[in-house]
Amino acid sequence: MKMKARITLTIIVVFISMNIIYAQKPGDKLLSPNNHTLILIDHQPQMAFATQSHSVELIRNNAAMISKAAKAFKSSVVITSVAAKSFSGPIFSEITDVFPSEPVIDRTTMNTWEDPAAYKAIIGKGKKKLVFAGLWTEVCIVGPVLSALGEGYDVYFITDASGGVSKEAHDMAVARMIQAGAQPMTSIQYLLELQRDWARQETYDVVNEIAKEHGGGYGLGIKYAKEMFNAQEGKK
Repeated sequence: MKMKARITLTIIVVFISMNIIYAQKPGDKLLSPNNHTLILIDHQPQMAFATQSHSVELIRNNAAMISKAAKAFKSSVVITSVAAKSFSGPIFSEITDVFPSEPVIDRTTMNTWEDPAAYKAIIGKGKKKLVFAGLWTEVCIVGPVLSALGEGYDVYFITDASGGVSKEAHDMAVARMIQAGAQPMTSIQYLLELQRDWARQETYDVVNEIAKEHGGGYGLGIKYAKEMFNAQEGKK
């Protein structure tokens, strides 16, 4: 009986251990710092002037948030513009200030995927997962998203760091991409999905700083909690 009990206990321990290991493994649909490339497309003044689905201030803020997140986690990045010198103007400084040494690939094609230099840069990163954000959603994002899906990539797009010429244009573009198999996410979701565990101390402080600066009410909550904690500690 004792031998049977030991065997039974061993089986239970192994089973529990296996389930703990399984529970700790993240799903393959989640983004991690090294499994994707962030592709920032046409965050330029001329595009922003006609963007109506979101305020320009919000898009600039969120473009800064995801750029800082990618830099903090050392994720690969591709930045591209369209007709920068002849029509659309420079990429937002919220992006170029974060990546001063990152080349900006200028194109004539509306679909980034059809530009040889941009395409080479994207696939050259060697990442199976691609995350897109840019202006306009219905043109500059739909084109490469559908093209990347057609070549078998896992594709994500950041809805609030992108914008269309109308809410309907943006919404229909989002619906079209989802129906094709792309996965929508928000800027704060991108930041926190890369962190995922507050025990990761190497990025804890920088993530909180990004959230405080660009995270709206969430960032305000972090500031408030820290001040309240410090105040309580001071009373001890």
